[in-house]
Amino acid sequence: MIKPLVAIVGRPNVGKSTFFNKVIGRRVSIVEDKPGVTRDRLYYDTEWCGFNFTIIDTGGLEIKSDDEMWMHIREQAEIAVDVADVIVMFVDGRQGLISDDMDIANFLRRSKKPIVLAVNKLDSNEVEKTFDFYELGLGVPYALSSEQGKGIGDLLDVICENLPKISDDVDSDVINIAVVGRPNAGKSSMVNKMLGYDRVIVSAIAGTTRDAIDTAFTYQEGKYNIIDTAGMRRKSRIDESVESYSVMRSLAAVRRCDICLIVVDASEPLSEQDVRICGYVHEQGKPSVILMNKWDTIEKDTHTINKFEMILQEDLKFMDYFVSIYVSAKTGQRVRNIMSEVIAVHDEASKRVTTGVLNDVIQDAVTLVEPPAHNGKRLKVLFATQHSANPPTFIFFVNDVEIIHFSYKRYLENVIRKTFEFRGTPIRLIFRNKNEKEGY
Repeated sequence: MIKPLVAIVGRPNVGKSTFFNKVIGRRVSIVEDKPGVTRDRLYYDTEWCGFNFTIIDTGGLEIKSDDEMWMHIREQAEIAVDVADVIVMFVDGRQGLISDDMDIANFLRRSKKPIVLAVNKLDSNEVEKTFDFYELGLGVPYALSSEQGKGIGDLLDVICENLPKISDDVDSDVINIAVVGRPNAGKSSMVNKMLGYDRVIVSAIAGTTRDAIDTAFTYQEGKYNIIDTAGMRRKSRIDESVESYSVMRSLAAVRRCDICLIVVDASEPLSEQDVRICGYVHEQGKPSVILMNKWDTIEKDTHTINKFEMILQEDLKFMDYFVSIYVSAKTGQRVRNIMSEVIAVHDEASKRVTTGVLNDVIQDAVTLVEPPAHNGKRLKVLFATQHSANPPTFIFFVNDVEIIHFSYKRYLENVIRKTFEFRGTPIRLIFRNKNEKEGY
């Protein structure tokens, strides 16, 4: 399901990033009392009162500036406004209405999108200080204090009222497959080849201005949607705003998919960008299959695949669970194997372990390798349970989370993988003190 997008826009130092951090519940966007700190878009999936959406923080806008840095910030903000379903314009209630606010309001009004006006920095809820902002012509100004957390809930309620209605007809049985990779790795050719085989029924789905290209198909009585995305270049090589927009759509496709096919050009050395793309998929908790494409162009001997696997194992240590297939979109070599791997890896990501079996395995692991201690206090693993799947997420209740060391977390993850495999999917381990409630 595509989540609606909410863009936060305003001039520098009006508290947009503080609001962003409050909404998502942790400090992601950097907050400093100086203009130009948030230069690029930051986006994060969040939820409020049953509404799921993606919130985008943008840099402070200087509409009339021709400085190179401000032009870059403006370009990034324009992309966010272009793809957003709802725009939240922030203004400074302490400073009052200034001409820059009017310039931004005129710019946003051209988008013809719903706009919510947030008057920030009103720590004492001075509603009278919002009255001047009616002059912007954007409707009711809502008072809040991002710093103190006042009025944020009311503002989120208004934002959610303006979100587009998501159809209840979305088929939850459909598995979404995002095909991602660098430009010219052969993504579209791979999609076309996959869809061209027998037993696959294809139908077109009309996309929106924000979507990558979606195609629905069936395979062995299962329903699938394959998402062909734009090539993802390194940020320093993205010059055109249209291409920035395409990359943002590609990243959004990863976030909304159930499994990723990461297409790599095997005829070239594994690049830093290939590793970054794999890292993004891993961070989003998505199962994946790596497709080493253009395998027909490689001079091979009996050890060639082993050599390539060693390179992947070295460069992708952070996702040592990876699954790879050596394929050719041009000749069709092993393309028939892709869907069987997709099904297998998706099943692994959906797998659940019973609490009794999990605790038996963990207790054996704890007996074999003693947990760490700190200041004379030793870690005790009291209980473990699988909280959810896709990705498989496990909660460990312990006597003191402060004692846990990264190496012991890694040890427990390796034990779980060795026992239950979870091939092709990241897993999440969450540690909580024994008195904390289960959940996030």
